[in-house]
Amino acid sequence: MYRVGNFLEKDSEKLLTFIEAHPFAVLIGANQNIPSATQVPIQIKKEGDLIKLIGHVMKKTDHYEAFAANENVLALFLGAHAYVSASVYENPAAASTWNYSSVQAKGKIRLLDNEETRTVIKELTDQYEKEDSPAAFHQMSDDYIEKHLNAIAGFEITVTDLEGVFKLSQNHSQANKESIIKQLSQSDDVQAQEVARQMKDLNC
Repeated sequence: MYRVGNFLEKDSEKLLTFIEAHPFAVLIGANQNIPSATQVPIQIKKEGDLIKLIGHVMKKTDHYEAFAANENVLALFLGAHAYVSASVYENPAAASTWNYSSVQAKGKIRLLDNEETRTVIKELTDQYEKEDSPAAFHQMSDDYIEKHLNAIAGFEITVTDLEGVFKLSQNHSQANKESIIKQLSQSDDVQAQEVARQMKDLNC
């Protein structure tokens, strides 16, 4: 992680708000020093002072083997990002850069049994499907659910360290910030537009 004071964020409430808004995470583990990663939807739960990340993965994969072999994992949550051209700086003879937001959660993973995994799938489906949806959890047959449960494993990660980087040109002059916001706002790239919006909120 790029630990620079202007960009580093450790406020747990701000970080939780961010990961709740960006719940599709890259989950990284390692088995005998060989890294493995996958992309998974995450549910965030607070139990007192503990933060837990809940999700599921396919069993017959390298990342499942890594999570089974080594409980130490890293979940990476990514937000909008955009190239920032130095051409709009007061002094354009400088290095261009990239603005972005990301949060890293380190923790201990516990793989769940079939009944716990069933609950994970139900809660995830219920979060995104309306009760009257034909794809709602209660519309699925038990045979269908049991068949698929054999191929997946739920997980629960107890977060031990949570920090983020919100790199939004905080180290630049007000004139540069305004020029960057203008440039990104006029871009056809929706991510650049989102970075501009975040910069405006930060500089209000």
